[in-house]
Amino acid sequence: MIVYANLVSDLAVDLAQRHVLRAWAELAPREVWVLRPGDVLVSPVPVGEAFLRYACGLTGVPPESVAVVVLARAFETVSGCAALPEVVRAVRKASEGRDAGAVLPTALDAPAVALARGLGVPVAPYPSAEAAEAALGITRSLNTKAVFRNTAAGLGMRLPDGRVCRREGLADAMGELLRVHEQVVVKPDRSAGGHGLRFLSAAAGAASLEDLPAVGGAEGLWVVEERVDVARAVSIQMVTGPAGPRPVFSGEMRTLGGTFAGYLSPLPAPLQENGPTLERWGMALGRHLAAHGYAGPFSLDAMVSAGGELFAGESNVRRTATTTPYAMVARLAANAGASAAAWATGTVRTPRRYGFDEAVDRLCAERIAYDPARGEGVVLYADVPPDGLTWRYTVIADSHASVARYEGLLRASWAPVP
Repeated sequence: MIVYANLVSDLAVDLAQRHVLRAWAELAPREVWVLRPGDVLVSPVPVGEAFLRYACGLTGVPPESVAVVVLARAFETVSGCAALPEVVRAVRKASEGRDAGAVLPTALDAPAVALARGLGVPVAPYPSAEAAEAALGITRSLNTKAVFRNTAAGLGMRLPDGRVCRREGLADAMGELLRVHEQVVVKPDRSAGGHGLRFLSAAAGAASLEDLPAVGGAEGLWVVEERVDVARAVSIQMVTGPAGPRPVFSGEMRTLGGTFAGYLSPLPAPLQENGPTLERWGMALGRHLAAHGYAGPFSLDAMVSAGGELFAGESNVRRTATTTPYAMVARLAANAGASAAAWATGTVRTPRRYGFDEAVDRLCAERIAYDPARGEGVVLYADVPPDGLTWRYTVIADSHASVARYEGLLRASWAPVP
């Protein structure tokens, strides 16, 4: 398998938002968790040797049996991808002596299809690169806010009151909605993870729109919606294809200022009553995607209001920030002969910069590091963070209570010195 960590893609976020793409690109090493012997990881950033040894040690994959190709020029082109011939040559060299498999991209976009064609292999899970290319249209459109609103409404989902408009129509759309609602949220049509959202009130006025980034060029669309009084945020992750959709997992999204900051799965008890509706909406969206030729993972994000109502938020037609952590959790649980009843992702800041081995040693010293024998503990599922301080982790445990206990111990042991 050619695991193509194409996080530098214009599928989820407009390429004008380079700072967002650069931050996401730093997470590419996490795809090490899905590698099997003989696989090749194509990454926009280097993968640390210590992290590679650590992850492979837990998954049981010999580090020397996998290869990593780094696209050092990933940010130099408009498409967000290094020159195709260069990538193909690098992957072929890394794949010498290995059987040809398929390209497994983070996002199904045109560069992913071009890479598969250049290598003469299909795009997983499609039978061919041509079949994947036929799904580019629906994939691209349902990663936008505007098309999602129209599709979701047609599929019977509850949506916040909202309008779709071009930049020059933002003031009018905002004024119209603010006559009915106290606050609105302004969203770029192509955005993900909460990036680019702006929360506004009538007091803010049209002047608050002047510094919005120019995204999507002259044809860029925006969505203005009532600001729902959100109590909790939830999502369901699914896969779809010719056989139809099926749910994989669901959970609560942890957010900070509207931006994705972590995940807790399965749904906590207070949110489980929303599960059937969330799954019903997800199944409807999955059938729609499959009918238009899409095959693979997708998610549906939703909001639970303070009054307990569920509102659909957006769809992410790609592998998301939770896809790889879940795959890792399921894999480690299987290796331990256990079933991971609960898991969570998040970030924690250290009092000073640690090297990767030092960070793992600290987890072991506190006796909270993931233990394959027990099938639970804290996993550092990403490489050394760019700032050396803000580490991403996953906790695997037998219950939500145990997850909370591990997270409390982690934060206490890594708390910054006053």
